[in-house]
Amino acid sequence: MAAQHSRLLFFACVLALLAPLLAVDIENLDILKGSLDAIINLPPEEPSSAQDGGNIRQSRSIELQQAEHRSWPKDCSEIPAGSPSGIYIIQPTGHHQLVVYCEMNVTGGGWTVIQRNRDNTEITWAESWSTYKYGFGNVQSDYWLGTEYIYRIVQQKVYQVKFVIQDARNTTKFADYNLFNLEDESQGYRLRLGSYTGTAGDAMTSSSSSTVHDNMKFSAKDQDQDTYSGNCASSYGGGWWYSACYSVRLNVKGAITWGSLCNGNCKSSLILIKPASYC
Repeated sequence: MAAQHSRLLFFACVLALLAPLLAVDIENLDILKGSLDAIINLPPEEPSSAQDGGNIRQSRSIELQQAEHRSWPKDCSEIPAGSPSGIYIIQPTGHHQLVVYCEMNVTGGGWTVIQRNRDNTEITWAESWSTYKYGFGNVQSDYWLGTEYIYRIVQQKVYQVKFVIQDARNTTKFADYNLFNLEDESQGYRLRLGSYTGTAGDAMTSSSSSTVHDNMKFSAKDQDQDTYSGNCASSYGGGWWYSACYSVRLNVKGAITWGSLCNGNCKSSLILIKPASYC
């Protein structure tokens, strides 16, 4: 009898642990690398006790089932103003829920973080096409959201992008483009950028055909789509919109580059997107 009770208790514990995963279909949950309680717009786990543990588990299960059917924001611009920066669930139109980091403090907030990197990162960034497609890293530190997910998000509206670069002197610079779009995978996730404003310099739409990134297809070490005779992604680091080869290199370990601002010695990079605003 005691053995049967132990088995039932074990399975109850397993189901309690799996309940959040069963209730909310988060496609890129692997980049969370932490507790689901870190997700701000997901009902938090309540503390349990020996007396009311069953009731609390039942309440938690009901909350998560309700979360499964709720209307999730389509991107971070739909997070209510005044909310803190942090980890949220979004759901682009016609797609699964995704875990993302929302930056709510920079220039009006509402930015979806699609990339974060630091010069001392633990990520190698030398990943395959499929790994770049579906994302990797840790959403709480350095990560790539996933080329396919970025594509899905920016098909919803007209988007803008902000590159935030910390130079070798720890000074933060910005590069804003009033249009940011990707073509689908069949077109190599080709990048389309608009007009530049900012303090970092227009390194993405360089006038040189050998270093431009605008209008380039995305390349990875096993998917060479650059205009170089060799393979830029294999020779110079992780996946990027390479030409022949670059003036910007953000997806790389220890050699972050942004044009003439910092050549291999940038301290960090951050790429933010949100719907463009027009008068």
